[in-house]
Amino acid sequence: MPAMRTPARPGTARSVVVTLVCVGVLAAMTTIARRYGFSTLDLDRAAAGSWLGGDGLYAYRSPVSHLGTALPPPAAVLTAPAAFLPLAVAGWALALAGLAALGLALVALAGPVARRYGRRRWPVVLAVGALALTIEPVRASLGLGTLDLVAFGLVTADIVALRRGAWARSRELWWPGHRPFAGSPLHRLRATGGWAGVGVGLATALTVGPAFFIAYLMLTRQWRPALTALATTATAATAAVLVTPHESAAWLGEVLWRLDRTGPVDAPGNQSLGGVFARLYDSASTPLLVWLSFAMLLVAVGLIRARSAHADGDEVTAFTLVGLTAAGTGPVTGTHEVLWMLPAMLVLVDTAARRRAEARGGVPGRPRFPGAGLATAAGLTYLLLVLAPMWSLSDAFSRNSYALAMIVLVNALPWRPAAAPAFPVNRWLHRRPATATIPPPREPLVRGS
Repeated sequence: MPAMRTPARPGTARSVVVTLVCVGVLAAMTTIARRYGFSTLDLDRAAAGSWLGGDGLYAYRSPVSHLGTALPPPAAVLTAPAAFLPLAVAGWALALAGLAALGLALVALAGPVARRYGRRRWPVVLAVGALALTIEPVRASLGLGTLDLVAFGLVTADIVALRRGAWARSRELWWPGHRPFAGSPLHRLRATGGWAGVGVGLATALTVGPAFFIAYLMLTRQWRPALTALATTATAATAAVLVTPHESAAWLGEVLWRLDRTGPVDAPGNQSLGGVFARLYDSASTPLLVWLSFAMLLVAVGLIRARSAHADGDEVTAFTLVGLTAAGTGPVTGTHEVLWMLPAMLVLVDTAARRRAEARGGVPGRPRFPGAGLATAAGLTYLLLVLAPMWSLSDAFSRNSYALAMIVLVNALPWRPAAAPAFPVNRWLHRRPATATIPPPREPLVRGS
């Protein structure tokens, strides 16, 4: 009689998967570290060492590149201990922090999409994470040793907080008087999303660019998270002033306005409107009036579309539009700062899947391949982010490819009604008779959602 095979234990299979994931991440990080060499962190470490030695943080210039650091004072204080560590140790520590921030952000961004289509969350998150490690913005942020992934994770945390706040308010709407969060104030703050704005505030203190999100919160009249973000930024800035008043004054008075401090404005790595115009005009600096005119137009379009996405209940797309707008309009935007193209691809894929699911009923007049255009756009965006043609090709499109892609996405990225609301979306109340007391039944978008 043949021996019966013993089925593999779930714990063993899980251990194998975790081991393979760790080995894959380690291999990818080793390759990225060798390619980029933590060069930005090396410059910041040297500047911090000069500062701690009494010569000044922003007075330091690299003897090789003659460039200086542009870290805001709170970020400089945070990274100052790296001056006492070997570059490899400091670089890997910052890379691990960036990987953790990326992982948590993908759980918040890709996890709900997986559940919506009846898929298990963790395989989808791991697959998206593996693809994310191959794109230039993630590679550059990890390999150069910047804080951009950490800032991306902090801003994404506020999306989670706004979701929780929407859930709590919706629960109160349907169950008046119910108090599911009767515990401690700290538990109530966490469960209801009352900490929304802290992530944006910290990210603004570290990298300045997320200040656009504070403007967006004010524009959409989300006053509590906007004020929380402002208070958090002010607290971090005040702490930096108390620690290093001279460097804080130097950064605000001079460093913030020096566009070429981290490299020429017309360098291929500057994928912003300022870089585009500097290259088109074949100049080392951007034409100020031309850049300001187009930047203001792009800001208006981006914030208006973000407000519309928010009004329709898609906070993820709203934040993505704001992030793309901030990266596209800035005078200097490195490839490691265009991380919001990652959630833009998720939005494109999700919207394509929604249109395909809606067309399964065979309604006459529907496209033969619904969502194919959006799926193709997501695929082309991914290839563009992987290939990073600005580093290898010299034609005008390749050198400005990321900036052009961000401009197109700001103008054309679709949003998904009621996909991730920051407030209770109950529009049926305005359509139903006054006698209605319960919402009408609604068929799921796809089986298992």
